[in-house]
Amino acid sequence: MKAAIISLESESSRWTVTAMQNYFDNVDNINLKEIEVHSLKNKIEILHNGKPLGKYDCIYVKGSFRYALILTAITSALFDKTYMPIAPESFDIVHDKFLTQLVLQKHNIPMPDSYFSPTLNAAKKILKKINYPIIIKLPKGTGGKGVMFADSFPAASSMLDAIGPLKLQVVIQEYMETNSTDTRAIVVGDKVVASYQRKAAEGEKRANIHMGGVGIKCILDEKTKKVAVKTAKALKSDICAVDILETPLGPFVIEANISPGLQGVTKYTGIDVADIIAKFLYKKANEFKDKGKTKDTSKIFADLGIKAASDEIKEIITNVDFRGDRILLPELITKITKFDEKDELSIKADKGRLNIEKIKKEENK
Repeated sequence: MKAAIISLESESSRWTVTAMQNYFDNVDNINLKEIEVHSLKNKIEILHNGKPLGKYDCIYVKGSFRYALILTAITSALFDKTYMPIAPESFDIVHDKFLTQLVLQKHNIPMPDSYFSPTLNAAKKILKKINYPIIIKLPKGTGGKGVMFADSFPAASSMLDAIGPLKLQVVIQEYMETNSTDTRAIVVGDKVVASYQRKAAEGEKRANIHMGGVGIKCILDEKTKKVAVKTAKALKSDICAVDILETPLGPFVIEANISPGLQGVTKYTGIDVADIIAKFLYKKANEFKDKGKTKDTSKIFADLGIKAASDEIKEIITNVDFRGDRILLPELITKITKFDEKDELSIKADKGRLNIEKIKKEENK
């Protein structure tokens, strides 16, 4: 099994590569900045350092909002050819805070009320209609950057005036008081594998670790876990960090991150999230590979005119190849059974009858 991570080679990515090496036979660490995407007349080419990207059983693509277009292009070209944990459309959606809001709202996931307008003048009109305090966010940004707190109309209006020359759009969001604390849940597959509470530094409203916040391990209740998993699924990401406010009204999602750093969650929970991700990627890559084999086998059956009920072949009439004292199974049989030379087999023999079964090994606990 061969895998690759295409990323900006952050420390979290390096941790994940190291963990994946415990499961995959070969793991390549590829710098996103060295990738080219060529859209030609009859195909799309992905190049790494000017050469065609090799074939992989799993490719984990991740990076910041600045690279959303190339991330989308790579996954669009390869998504149906190899296992990838993040869908192509996820990069554009999750890297835009208001698009994230719209998608989650459609899935009935609780979020603070938010407002968006195409110009700052229109945004100022919104400021006159809402209750304070509020949060003003730039649609694109990570780590708490581009997030501002305003406790009054004059303060909010001054912030928009300062942003004006940059000609940036903003998202205005309801502020929910949680004592400058939020919770980050790391979702892998259909489970929250780790979570910790983040507390903002003194005088700061943003609880992000990159902004000086501190963390402590916490256990989420079932309702909050379900909200986190539902968020990841709505955003079509098998690996996702979900930031949540715990309020008297229940959990409210404030943001999601499909390229989360692992330093904070590892430090504050003591959980090796990189290893959990690596093991999950290996499992899903195997499932993707087996799914491909099933399709190939179905095509073989169709070519041979063999019909199967519920994709199960009860009996195949064929000849076998004798080589001295050995019997070579037909290629069709090995493809159906998925026998491998490394497998341990149980063989029961009687006159005119041969039964071969793969011995199931106990998984490491």
